[in-house]
Amino acid sequence: MTDARRRPDEDPRPPGDPSSPGGAPPQSGGAHPQQGEERRELPVDADLVEPRSLRPPRGVHLRPALILLVALGGALGTGLREAISLAVPIVGGFPLAIFGINLVGAFVLGFLLEALSRRGPDTGRRRLLRLGLGTGLLGGFTTYSALAADSAVLLTGPEAWLGVVYALATVVLGAGATLAGIALASPRRPRTGAA
Repeated sequence: MTDARRRPDEDPRPPGDPSSPGGAPPQSGGAHPQQGEERRELPVDADLVEPRSLRPPRGVHLRPALILLVALGGALGTGLREAISLAVPIVGGFPLAIFGINLVGAFVLGFLLEALSRRGPDTGRRRLLRLGLGTGLLGGFTTYSALAADSAVLLTGPEAWLGVVYALATVVLGAGATLAGIALASPRRPRTGAA
């Protein structure tokens, strides 16, 4: 069969060949298209160049005033934690101050976030309270890095069981304290039934 009678699907030329049917259009050697050719340009990558009007608004976590609020709350929370840990002694090798701080912090954080979420969307004053008190103050007050360090010291000491008890009790009781805070902030449903 000659090339003139060959069907397009029987064409022996590779699919990208400019001279094959459905192949790429012929390219001119110069920068300007020849007569009858269309000039094709590559699309611009939207990740590299994007019009200002299409950019999403700046995230809350990038606003300098809110970053400062979280930092201030964190500094106050860290100072409060340090004052308590200096005032409350270690009892029998057990870091009682850090244990209590983490439980109280978990309870208050559960209460705060539940109370704020029930009062409406995370905007305005509610957002400032969440970031200043929740992320900042309570984030600096509670310390799971000290929990990890204290647990490691206890686990490598003569009473390793105390390290296991300390780590597990903090996590389990901390989750319970969070749930208790959430429950306390939740609205009470009136009991139904005969009086």
